[in-house]
Amino acid sequence: KGIIKMSPKPRKVLQLLRLRQLHNGVFLKVNKPILQMLKLVQPYVTYGYPSLKTVKELVYKRGFAKVNKQRIPISDNSIISTKLGEKGLYGMEDLIHEIYTVGPHFKQAS
Repeated sequence: KGIIKMSPKPRKVLQLLRLRQLHNGVFLKVNKPILQMLKLVQPYVTYGYPSLKTVKELVYKRGFAKVNKQRIPISDNSIISTKLGEKGLYGMEDLIHEIYTVGPHFKQAS
């Protein structure tokens, strides 16, 4: 039944993980606090390490960028280069590589 019939603590953790709806997904950097949060919401989520193929398919099929507080589908490299050009990410493959390898600009890329 979604997030409505949950106790407050797991609900807050899901919000912190940016999982506000059913069937949402996020890329996270693995560290101790994140692992503790995932243990708390384990009955409600599934998690694991994605393959390069999975990351590529997700970004190409469902990739969105936030430009001027609007969610815009990533249709070409110009959107990425204008938003993340100063970080050294100029195209779709740069973005996928940054997410897959959890590079220095992972937070901005995801």
